[in-house]
Amino acid sequence: MDNTRVNTTSVSLISDLKEITKMRLAISVVFSSVAGYFLGADSIDFLTVVMLAVGGYCLVGASNAYNQIIEKDLDLLMDRTRNRPVPSGRMTVNTAFFIASSLTILGLVILYMINPRTAMFGALSIFLYVSVYTPLKTKTPLSVFAGAFPGAIPFMLGWVAATGSFGIEPGTLFMIQFFWQFPHFWALGWWLYDDYEKGGFFMLPTGKKDKGTAIQIVLYTLWTILVSLIPAFGMTGKLYLTPLSAGLVLILGLGMLFYALQLYRKRDNASAKKLMLASVSYITLLQIIYVLDKLIRVWI
Repeated sequence: MDNTRVNTTSVSLISDLKEITKMRLAISVVFSSVAGYFLGADSIDFLTVVMLAVGGYCLVGASNAYNQIIEKDLDLLMDRTRNRPVPSGRMTVNTAFFIASSLTILGLVILYMINPRTAMFGALSIFLYVSVYTPLKTKTPLSVFAGAFPGAIPFMLGWVAATGSFGIEPGTLFMIQFFWQFPHFWALGWWLYDDYEKGGFFMLPTGKKDKGTAIQIVLYTLWTILVSLIPAFGMTGKLYLTPLSAGLVLILGLGMLFYALQLYRKRDNASAKKLMLASVSYITLLQIIYVLDKLIRVWI
């Protein structure tokens, strides 16, 4: 009986740790960082890859934990968040803060061991997410703009981890993920509008599910596609994309644009959900194409 209780407690603790760090989101962010590393590295150091993945997960997990501490009362108001560890009462604020603080220190130390610039951008990311984006979510739709900065850092962070420097290449990776976040989060905000409204969050640019929001989603989708194709024109230093890969990225972008136009035409939750899922597929497949394009050119 005691062993059963211990096992149940252990499983519950692991489950809460996964939830407070938002494991799936954190893994997707780590994926972006690792993709950026492969793009920037002349030779692959797998120890650095592991350190980047672990350090990155720690910082993303810490950001999410701080976020859930700050928003614990608001999370109680929303259906999708009320069962999180802190608002549900399964985890105390002090415990959550200890986890967040420990992950912050561990993450920054690991990233510093890669190189100081990587740790600096990691620290900037967690500061902007927790101290700027999170408080603004209940104040203004501009919170999405503020959140796009820390959200765009992971892709470029990998390049900085590989090279120890910042230039046009990581800057381009930053811009790709920066513009992508607007159609992604606005589609999410449209789909979950009623739930966000319960918590008092302002996620849509006009504050409403209207034509103005739909138009901006289409425009930022176009910007995302254009920025994603810039490396094909040889203007971004060592970051280059072959015409074939650029064509594949364009096809992905047109697919995402199709769903953005569907949302503009129908303006319903189903279309918003499809666009949100399409945007996740777009950024993931784009990063895979970028990496494979480089690896194939190196091998050939």
